[in-house]
Amino acid sequence: MDAVAGESSRSVPWVLTTPSGQSEFLAWRDADAPVPALVVQVGKTELHYRLRCIEDVVAMLKAAGDWVPLGSADEQKPAAPGTVEAWARDPGNPVGGWYGLKKGLRGRFANYVPPVLELLGLVEVEHNARNNRMRAL
Repeated sequence: MDAVAGESSRSVPWVLTTPSGQSEFLAWRDADAPVPALVVQVGKTELHYRLRCIEDVVAMLKAAGDWVPLGSADEQKPAAPGTVEAWARDPGNPVGGWYGLKKGLRGRFANYVPPVLELLGLVEVEHNARNNRMRAL
């Protein structure tokens, strides 16, 4: 059974692809976790992002008023300034830093969260081989 937009769980996840279309992954909401999370599973690896990122990143994009580069990067690498990835780590964002919850797996926010937002009808995401951007709808 496929998850429909807005609904998801570990047993019925969303099946998504990264903005470049190169990799498939699963995602679901875990609102009952100690810190409510958006869970992303890539192979056997699970990444956890604060669930409130869905509303927060849309608010940031609306405030920007235009396309914002994604700039996806691993946690151990710096994020390019002015990107969604940099915002998701910035001490000035609504959570005061990282949206990722598992140390060592907090990066790649801009690779996995935008497809979820697109599925939910909240943003438009480019799907080029690289240098993708997104904006609020």
